[in-house]
Amino acid sequence: MDHSRFFSFVGGQAGPWRVQSVRPWRGETLETPAALDVYPGNLTALPADANWLLRGVTSNQRYVNRGEQAALMAVQQGLGRADSTCAALIPIRKNAAWWALTQEERREIFEERSAHIAIGLRYLPAIARRLHHSRDLGEPFDFLTWFEFATGDAAAFDDLLAALRATEEWSYVEREVDIRLTRAG
Repeated sequence: MDHSRFFSFVGGQAGPWRVQSVRPWRGETLETPAALDVYPGNLTALPADANWLLRGVTSNQRYVNRGEQAALMAVQQGLGRADSTCAALIPIRKNAAWWALTQEERREIFEERSAHIAIGLRYLPAIARRLHHSRDLGEPFDFLTWFEFATGDAAAFDDLLAALRATEEWSYVEREVDIRLTRAG
């Protein structure tokens, strides 16, 4: 496996992101650390003074057709923008019923019925994101989604989450934690 696609999220005492809140949306929460650090690479042990470690790997886009991919690429902007002083880490685990569906059935729910991509497009380019897959790594969550946005876009980010959480797709979520952050310094 290409280890350059690995990312490790460490909730602890140090890091460039200050934790504002840790809220369970569904299921068990995570301990609230003071800060969060995002490491490129696969950390295999919990660092000293850390509360938790979540790992994921970036992968090819799934559940998108060519037109949707082109639409996303046309407006999506990268992470690390100077004005993106707010971030959110949203770990999600879906239930066994979701994973029992075929890829085609999941796509049907994901986009045709829940409009996940269409909803997301309404908030681009203001909100940048990177999806990390964790299920096949044996992690406690299936996905870790990292979002970055400017302070002035915080309400839009809340609207994005509310719209996604109101979809059929979210009826398959059994655990979700909403971790809000601001850039230190």
